[in-house]
Amino acid sequence: MDYEFSITNYELRITNFQLRITDYGLRIFNYKMNKKQKIIPALRFSEFEEEGEWEVKELGGFLLKSPEYGINAAAVPYSENLPTYLRITDISTSGKFLTNKKVSVAKNVTEDNYLEKGDIVLARTGASVGKSYKYRDIDGKLVFAGFLIRIKPDTNKLNSELLFQFLSTEHYWKWVKFTSARSGQPGINGKEYASMPVFIPPTLKEQKKIASCLSSLDAVIESITEKLKLLKNHKKGLLQQLFPAEGETKPKVRFEEFVNDGEWGKKELGECLDYLQPTKYLVKSTDYDKTYPTPVLTAGKTFILGYTDEKEGIFDTNLPVIIFDDFTTASKFVDFPFKAKSSAMKLLLSKNETNIRFIYGVIQNIKFEVSTHKRHWISVYSKLKILVPSLKEQQKIADCLSSLDDLIEFQSEKIKSLKEHKKGLMQQLFPSTTA
Repeated sequence: MDYEFSITNYELRITNFQLRITDYGLRIFNYKMNKKQKIIPALRFSEFEEEGEWEVKELGGFLLKSPEYGINAAAVPYSENLPTYLRITDISTSGKFLTNKKVSVAKNVTEDNYLEKGDIVLARTGASVGKSYKYRDIDGKLVFAGFLIRIKPDTNKLNSELLFQFLSTEHYWKWVKFTSARSGQPGINGKEYASMPVFIPPTLKEQKKIASCLSSLDAVIESITEKLKLLKNHKKGLLQQLFPAEGETKPKVRFEEFVNDGEWGKKELGECLDYLQPTKYLVKSTDYDKTYPTPVLTAGKTFILGYTDEKEGIFDTNLPVIIFDDFTTASKFVDFPFKAKSSAMKLLLSKNETNIRFIYGVIQNIKFEVSTHKRHWISVYSKLKILVPSLKEQQKIADCLSSLDDLIEFQSEKIKSLKEHKKGLMQQLFPSTTA
């Protein structure tokens, strides 16, 4: 595990992380834009600047054989004695195999049904049409399902990783949108995939260089994503340790200075929190822009919908609040000025000298009984019984959780920035037009 946690001083550190992409020698001042030769990327490695134009050819000309459809069989519960099954739903948006919910296939399969090194599968129908996955040995032996199409690049002509990276470019997704248009469900068949135009550098050496650069960036993003996952799991476990379990009156883990403080006191949630409807803080405009200063918030996973330049009716959180949706029970801790999108959510404020960051931790531990017909903070949720320690212990727990949340947010922003960087880099490394 790459981080250390000390309960005595709530310090959380991620160590041994360094981001270096300098080995590829990619420099902005080395790029070449040539308006006459239009099939030349805006950004190019210096050693390939004189290599000439890229080619635009149909994908089928770079394959060892025609695209192949997977087997048509139902998935069964995962078993080590059966082949592991790869379906569209087992592929993440970033093209990785989702291993948390493995399934198997009971149908007799042949060796030809298994994916091999360099193979890429493409979704052929439905809302996920165009989604891609490149087989990796670390994913284990996989049999691909019928709604996937396998392509086998001829590595003497086309670098498989370069092709996989191309399958996330704007050019590719525009082609998918156009080609998959149907009167019914969207779809792309094997013949259509084979006819897809692809941008190809003139030499395998340049193909490999671009592929290595982008895959290195993917590896960094994946590494930080894994660290973020560990942090979130750590927080989940910490919440269970720092707050009393059901039926208990003291937590399992306690800061040293509070070990002998005895049981926590019982209160109703409404004794600790007041609420208000955000009516006077509602945003009027739907013109959101990242350059605007004020976040527009809503309850739920989306949280920040965008940013507004409206000056009036901003909620100034000198005293932090909890945004709470008493329909879904989704909640967020907010300590910055904002405007609200909907009056349906509640703004929960601290009262009776309660630490609101501590209470947010309490709320995260509550197993709410959600009703599709109730939106009643006062009559239902405010009556819930909770356990509360002294204000000093509340503050200590709150500071601990805040430090952890700050680190989680830092890692999340780092991932977001790297993904934006990669997106911009790909727009430069691949030609944007075939005209």
